[in-house]
Amino acid sequence: MKKTFLTSLSLGIFILVLACSTTTKTKQTIVEDKTVYGPTVKAYFASGCFWCVEAIFESLKGVKEATSGYSGGHTKNPTYEDVNTELTGHAESVEVIYDPQIISYETLLKVYFASQDPTQVKGQGPDHGDSYRSIIFYQNETEKTLAENYKKQLNESGKYKKPIAVEIVPFKIFWKAEDYHQDYERNHPENPYVQNVSIPRINRMKAQFPELLKKGH
Repeated sequence: MKKTFLTSLSLGIFILVLACSTTTKTKQTIVEDKTVYGPTVKAYFASGCFWCVEAIFESLKGVKEATSGYSGGHTKNPTYEDVNTELTGHAESVEVIYDPQIISYETLLKVYFASQDPTQVKGQGPDHGDSYRSIIFYQNETEKTLAENYKKQLNESGKYKKPIAVEIVPFKIFWKAEDYHQDYERNHPENPYVQNVSIPRINRMKAQFPELLKKGH
């Protein structure tokens, strides 16, 4: 998987190619804005670079943790290098651990679709290939129905000129990405990809849902 983006320099335009990956967080009780997280559940999404997607979900009230990883393919224990070959079937994905008493699955879906171009096929922004395709991994019939209904609603709304390309498939397994990919946007704000792709994408989401953001985000 390669992340290609453009940066304007005084002497011209250079094409930079960067990459992405995952980490898992330990279970703990977190106090956020005086709210103690109750019983949590998990949800799984893919929509391009997991650096961006992880940071988007972690900024939401009710989300305890978001972890970058790989899902949707056939290769066991895939590495970033494996997924980069586009032969594993996996997409860069994120595991979202959230408190349904604070934020609903429906709200997660709303943010998920609005934080990307859901009509882009096999890619997101400057990143192209199967490993960057957009996928909702449902774990039960309720999640499947909610995802399919929302996708249908968007397709019929006239908001987009092209059909929604997001795949909706059953969840099988999530493979945690390498540690250096975890919290990448937060830990590497100086990275050119983060500055030119991740941060603008995250800020576009925040502008749409200011009421959903944690304090400090």
